[in-house]
Amino acid sequence: MSGLSRRRRYLVLAVCCLSLFIVGLDSTIVNVALPSIGRELHASVSGLQWTIDAYLLVLASLLMLGGSTADRLGRARVFKFGLALFTAASLACSLAPTIGWLIFFRALQGAAGAMLNPVAMSIIRNTFEDPRERAQAIGIWGAVVGISIALGPVLGGVLVGLSWRAVFLVNIPIGLVAIALTARFVPESRAPRPRRPDPVGQVLVILMLASLTSAIIEGPSLGWGSLWIIALAATAGVSGVTLVRYELQRVDPLIELRFFTSRPFSAAAVIAVAAFAAFGGFLFLNTLYLQEVRGLSPLSAGLCTLPMAAMTMLCSPIAGRVVGARGVRGPLVVGGLGLGLGSLMLVSLGADTSLWWVLAAYTVFGLGFGAVNPPITNTAVSGMPPSQAGVAAAVATTSRQVGLTLGVAVAGAVATAGLNGSLHDHLAGASHPAWWLIAAIGAAIVALGLAASTGAAQASAARTAARLLEPQAA
Repeated sequence: MSGLSRRRRYLVLAVCCLSLFIVGLDSTIVNVALPSIGRELHASVSGLQWTIDAYLLVLASLLMLGGSTADRLGRARVFKFGLALFTAASLACSLAPTIGWLIFFRALQGAAGAMLNPVAMSIIRNTFEDPRERAQAIGIWGAVVGISIALGPVLGGVLVGLSWRAVFLVNIPIGLVAIALTARFVPESRAPRPRRPDPVGQVLVILMLASLTSAIIEGPSLGWGSLWIIALAATAGVSGVTLVRYELQRVDPLIELRFFTSRPFSAAAVIAVAAFAAFGGFLFLNTLYLQEVRGLSPLSAGLCTLPMAAMTMLCSPIAGRVVGARGVRGPLVVGGLGLGLGSLMLVSLGADTSLWWVLAAYTVFGLGFGAVNPPITNTAVSGMPPSQAGVAAAVATTSRQVGLTLGVAVAGAVATAGLNGSLHDHLAGASHPAWWLIAAIGAAIVALGLAASTGAAQASAARTAARLLEPQAA
């Protein structure tokens, strides 16, 4: 993509960010619509969890395949197809007659999203050849991740006032505009040495994530000791071990495990899972709390999350600049502290808790989430060869989506396990263990942030980058 003018490069960045915006938006915009969906489609709590996680699970499972396929077949081509499928699946979601069909169409949205996120990052990585300009572009990208996810509940609250189906219809005009802009401004590109398909690895990834998520979501209702839950947990464990052993033997693995010999990259992946699990669980529980316990309308519930969205939008670009000037340690520590403190403020949450206190907790949590996202993005892709940009970006993005998936599943399971009655009467008290758990995640992020920014960690990143370049030089 060399030779593009500065204006053209930033137009390409804008198109990529537009696709990211709708994918990130759909990770959270549906949360505010859950009570309305549950009432109209007669869905249980587990059905509502699957409405969120069907999208996130398929997205997480196929991201690495999407990145490597685009490197092989053409990034702009796969990107346009993903936009078209995402737009069509959004229309189908808006017309879903039952919860089962809605979950199925959400899965289709996830498959389409897997063709967008890693591919867009790969396009950005190969469009911006100057390291300084590329860092700025990646910083903008990281900010859009947090902004889109944080704005979802606010926009969802506005749209659910019309109908829960409107939260899906909003994607259609955005998708159509993005398709037209991609065809006009985004040039085609491929990796110099595309990676070979890895169907066995892909099946193992799907088995591992699907069985683990299913066990967590269905465990409270079926019983943690039931044969079905034990079988699902065993499938997840066996699939995970088999995946690692198989991928280590492949020349072109679906998951490039050599990335994880870099301590900063490994820490970024774990922090991404942890931070987005905290966010997914936090948002899922608070959406139900605001509407089912406090009786707020969808619009009012969405507006209550505005402090969290505002702090995310404010802190993300600031954190990106701090990362560029001073490194990742400060933003990661501030991010972990914010996530942990915001959750600790809710460990005694009740139906009569002051709304101002709840909003203060959302503000602190939003500060943490806004601070933690840009350093994840920066750490994950720095030092990776351009030819592996699609796969490297997919690993980082997959970590985020896996975190969101597990966050919704775990928070819902923890709260449901302590739920002895209706959501209105018992959800607030049943959620207390979940807030303690999310607070512990915040503390873990602080520890990982400190460990990932030492001199020894940076040395391991340099060694990893050298090893990744060795096959190309041979």
